[in-house]
Amino acid sequence: MEEALILIGGSQGSGIETSSLILSSALVRAGYGVLSNREYYSNIVGRHSYIHLRASGKEIPRSLSYPVDLVAALDAESVFFHFDDVREGGYLVYDQDASRTKLRLIASMEPESRARIEARLKEIGAGEELSSLISALSGLGVKAVGLSFSSQLNWLSEKMGIARAEAQRFRSSIVVGAAAGLMGLSLDALEYAIERRFGKRPAVVKANKILISAVAEEVKGAVGTPLSLDSPTMSNEELMLVSGNDSVAMGKIVGGLRYQSYYPITPATDESVLHETFEALKVEGESLGSIVVLQTEDEIAAVNSAIGAALAGARASTSTSGPGFSLMVEGLGWAGMNETPVVITYYQRGGPSTGLPTRGGQTDLLFALFASHGEFPRVVISSGDHMEAFYDAVWAFNVAEKYQLPVIHLLDKFLANMITSMPLPDWSKIKIERGSTIFEAKGIWKRFDKSSVISPRPVLGSGAVTWYTGDEHNELGHITEDPINRLEMYEKRYKKLQLMDAEIAEEERALYYSRGDEDFLLVGWGSTKGPALDALAQLRKEGLRGAFLQLKVFQPFPSRLVSKVLSQYSPERIIAVEASVSSQAAKVIAMNTGHVIRKHALKWTGRPIYTMELVQAVKKLLAGSEREVMSYGK
Repeated sequence: MEEALILIGGSQGSGIETSSLILSSALVRAGYGVLSNREYYSNIVGRHSYIHLRASGKEIPRSLSYPVDLVAALDAESVFFHFDDVREGGYLVYDQDASRTKLRLIASMEPESRARIEARLKEIGAGEELSSLISALSGLGVKAVGLSFSSQLNWLSEKMGIARAEAQRFRSSIVVGAAAGLMGLSLDALEYAIERRFGKRPAVVKANKILISAVAEEVKGAVGTPLSLDSPTMSNEELMLVSGNDSVAMGKIVGGLRYQSYYPITPATDESVLHETFEALKVEGESLGSIVVLQTEDEIAAVNSAIGAALAGARASTSTSGPGFSLMVEGLGWAGMNETPVVITYYQRGGPSTGLPTRGGQTDLLFALFASHGEFPRVVISSGDHMEAFYDAVWAFNVAEKYQLPVIHLLDKFLANMITSMPLPDWSKIKIERGSTIFEAKGIWKRFDKSSVISPRPVLGSGAVTWYTGDEHNELGHITEDPINRLEMYEKRYKKLQLMDAEIAEEERALYYSRGDEDFLLVGWGSTKGPALDALAQLRKEGLRGAFLQLKVFQPFPSRLVSKVLSQYSPERIIAVEASVSSQAAKVIAMNTGHVIRKHALKWTGRPIYTMELVQAVKKLLAGSEREVMSYGK
């Protein structure tokens, strides 16, 4: 096989994330590219959770799709949820001990999901008992591989000389072994992955090696290795296995982060947790300085403390999601009034209100652009993949300090939680620009000198005497309501947008993917990049040639480049791809260029856009439809 699509399902807290990390690490160790996404409910333990993974030996995957080649289920609920996700000829690994489980007795399942599953079971002639469904699946071309999980764990208990209750902790390792067996993964790669995950716990390492290898051999003995991947042809470069949160965190550290504040919120928290592990930075015994990471009492304190650190000359940021950003808005306005270089990393999730705390979306773009009362310049940048997220985190600090304004780095839950195998960054692309920041000065300064758009910025503690206030102020920072001063100060701040528009290349603010022979265009931003590019590659094989315009910076907006690209296509051949109901990026395009996009491929279920559903949506839109709503996902 050129690639494999795998789904591992189980209850929240049952170890499927660890299983996914072991399997992903083993695949990367063996030379394959990996992309995986974790979908989970907003509870600690109990509800259904799953990992959707794609592995390829030709390239690092950019998106996920269905149907999958393998569903490995830790419980009966996962089988009921995902039996329809397996391709014809694909495999389902399940626990034989759960065969008598009835759908209506699964208390953790939501009634809406149960009703849809019951209807589907009737369509395929299956009863509500798991054993009946397993029998019916053979008629759909799905090959079931049943294992007795209790027997496997009892064997491990005897082999390791541990209590049966303790052996239960290794339940998720059974599905790792089954997947490894079906894929023919080498024992060396698996052992590396296990040691990488549990290296400081030798007993756990040993138990996992024993159980995973035993299950793999049992499965190979029963059905062979039908899901084995072709030998990898990817370049033999060093890869990191990282989430989007990790990429941003690393980018900030490389970019000179010295202060990070946060209040815990999904899906932003993981970024700050990684920062906490690097509060004291040393390389070969040499100190590289310190990062102060502060968990504040709320998001108001988080943004305000980051602003304070920025005024003192530190590269400062805070990370949050929609509800948290709502609380930060007043602080954002204060930073705008005082020309403060603070970075806010904003991970979008499903709203409004608490909404879908652990699901994704692209519904906060307009909020990020217009948050806070009054008018002031801010930069809003979005990242399309993990590598972009790394570089953009560095760039955000540079722009914030160079132009002295707040920068909102806009991502989403999909990118935050997806894990990929990413090459090391190109260090020649990393540059640190601190603008007109001054660390040593004395006397009274005109902090907001009107003679230039960007005033020299002596930091607090430099020795300069400066004033800051939330009110309108004069060049010194003193409060004044004089109308001419108001006109001049307001205009001074707003001219930064013109300056940035002139100095930041539009080709850095929007990326155009084209071979020059296309007759339709997809327009998207953020995590739609991967599905869009993969959908275009598949459509090209079917004779449909399309290009992709990725919007990266929404303020200052690359109006000229976007207008130029859009003008090359008939309005009936331009499609906006977004994870929102209102197609917010299309509205921003219309506002800045006058081009109105008429066709939209949209999704707002909280689940990612998958390649196969985007392919179908694009076909329908090119055939005449004006709005296609995608809804696949559990």
